[in-house]
Amino acid sequence: MTLSFKKDLDKYKDLDEDEILNNLSVDELKQLETALEEMDPENALLPAGLRQKNQTTKQATGRFDRERLLKYLEKEAMEYKDREDIVPFTGEKKAILGVHTLVTSNQTYDGTGAKEGYNNVVKGEKMNPVFDEPPNPTNVEETLDRIKRNDASLTEVNLNNIKNIPVPTLKDFAKAMEKNTHVTKFSMAATRSNDPIAVAFSDTLRENKTLRSLNLESNFITSAGMQSLIDSLRDNDTLTEIKIDNQRQQLGTNVEMEIAKMLEENNSIVKFGYHFTKQGPRSRAAAAITKNNDLVRRRRVEGDQ
Repeated sequence: MTLSFKKDLDKYKDLDEDEILNNLSVDELKQLETALEEMDPENALLPAGLRQKNQTTKQATGRFDRERLLKYLEKEAMEYKDREDIVPFTGEKKAILGVHTLVTSNQTYDGTGAKEGYNNVVKGEKMNPVFDEPPNPTNVEETLDRIKRNDASLTEVNLNNIKNIPVPTLKDFAKAMEKNTHVTKFSMAATRSNDPIAVAFSDTLRENKTLRSLNLESNFITSAGMQSLIDSLRDNDTLTEIKIDNQRQQLGTNVEMEIAKMLEENNSIVKFGYHFTKQGPRSRAAAAITKNNDLVRRRRVEGDQ
């Protein structure tokens, strides 16, 4: 097959190209010129006018008039007959097609309602009332006096949500708790307590050996005041529960690490209310609390035996 193909090509070797071009007509020459032009319609790098040769042979009928062209297009569109709908329109299909979402409330009322109102009965959902919490009924002055007198009937102090207690009065509470031997639970969440109050209660934790639970949540204690509390808890072996979460400022990584170290050294705290922001201190604190609870369980089992 290769030899026969070469034989077919041999007959074109003696052709005279000039003679062929001279025998072409004008139209054939234009077609040849178009075929030989190096144009690429898909080349995005070329300008639009150079991607393809202008093939328009008609003469321009006049100057370009945009307004006249728009009127002509509008006229053609108006005269064009719409295609007839094979399936007639029915109102039941509006919900399937989603048309009901395009209708306003007034249009819906005009179509379905009457002068007396809607035909159907609409019943509102009953809402359960939410009442404000009652204020804390604790008498601050009387409670402070009973703590100072070491009243045996006072075992729990609740000052939560009393925001108008002066700072000196709160310090007096901390000072009175140092020598009290009957109060086992002291709670003062959301009392606007700050660092001086935390320092005062750190002294209380060093002296008091009766207090079992202390709640200082939702206050304004910063890392400095919390560090003082942490230092006092290292030497305290009677407190079993302390809550210090939800302070105005975040305590920071260093304080959280100190908290975890304190819990590892303290064997009495079995409940610690604080949401750690770092994984390392959180894991160490959880392990320490688990260890302390296990110690409590072992002591209880040994006591039963």
